[in-house]
Parts: sequence; C-alpha cells; structure tokens
Amino acid sequence: MNSKQEILRAIAGHPQESLALPDVGDFGIVYDDPYSQYSDVLSAVGGRSIRVADDDALRRELLQLEVVERGGQVYSAFPQLIAPTVDLAAIEAPRELNGLDLAVLSGEFAVAENGAVWVQGDAVRHRAVYFIAEHLILIVDAVNLVHNMHQAYDRLQFDKPGYGVFVSGPSKTADIEQSLVIGAQGPRSLHVFLRG
Repeated sequence: MNSKQEILRAIAGHPQESLALPDVGDFGIVYDDPYSQYSDVLSAVGGRSIRVADDDALRRELLQLEVVERGGQVYSAFPQLIAPTVDLAAIEAPRELNGLDLAVLSGEFAVAENGAVWVQGDAVRHRAVYFIAEHLILIVDAVNLVHNMHQAYDRLQFDKPGYGVFVSGPSKTADIEQSLVIGAQGPRSLHVFLRG
C-alpha cells in the first residue's frame, strides 16, 4: 500500500458528523418599489419598460411605438395584439428569419435587480427569433416581477433539457476605442411591457 492509499484509508476511518446547511431565509435585496427599480435599470442599459393595466392598455401602448408603426416583417406570439406577417411554423431554418424587423414575445418573469427578463427557448419554434429581430418586445405579467437574482433562480426549473436566457436591454458592444455599437449581435431596441 502506498502513502496516498494509507492517508485516504485513515481519513475514511474517521467519519465526520454531517451538518445541515444553515437556513438563511430570504436572501438578496428587496426593493420598496420593484417596478421603479426595474424600469430605472432597464433604462440605464438602453431598454424601455412600460407598465400597463390590461390587454386593452397594452394594445394602445404597442400601437404607439415607432417600431410597431413601421411594420415590415413581424413575428408576434400575440396575434390578438399585433398581427404577424411571419409564420414561424412555415420557417424551416432560423437563417430564413434574416430581415425580421420586429418580434413580440412573452417573457416568463422579470428581475428588478438587473432589468432582465427570463425567456424560454422552447416557447417558440426557432429561439433565434429573440436575437435576429431588429427590435424586440417582451410581454411579462407584472405579478412575475421578482426583486433579485436569488428569487429568479428559485423560479428556474432544470428537470429536463431546454434552453433559456436572461435578456436585458438591446444588444451592444464596444471596442478599445470606446465606440459603442447598438444592435451588432442582436436587437437594436428592447421594450418590456409589464401587464397587470
């Protein structure tokens, strides 16, 4: 028996009592006004948050947005609010979405701490739609606004394979010369509607 095996056998011969993890209760920052926090943070990263009471108010606000007025190629997961011109079921490969002007999709929940929205890739046929559209509108039920990332991760389910991502603000990148480019790798604008 070599010295490594002797050490491991000696350690195994002295089992330690198992200790329970401490209960830390609720963890993370809690905001007095999570909607204001969410709106401020999303605005700081280049997005815009709009709170609406119901679908009627949502439709009125949507139709006032310049990105909606422009029209073009539109995918909408909410045909009752905005009529789609692109049918994802008829698209075979995500590259066929090149030229998509606007995508209107749902988000699972929003996070006040960082202005993010969790989106599930299995909610649409081609998850590229979240990133290939020039402009992105996400609709989230206001009751699904959480304070912090600890609460956000408590909501995530990893019991089966899937795809999800936190989206916060439009796509942006900057180089060493500090030239900021919006929309280089994804949507040029992000509007998040918190409904209810």
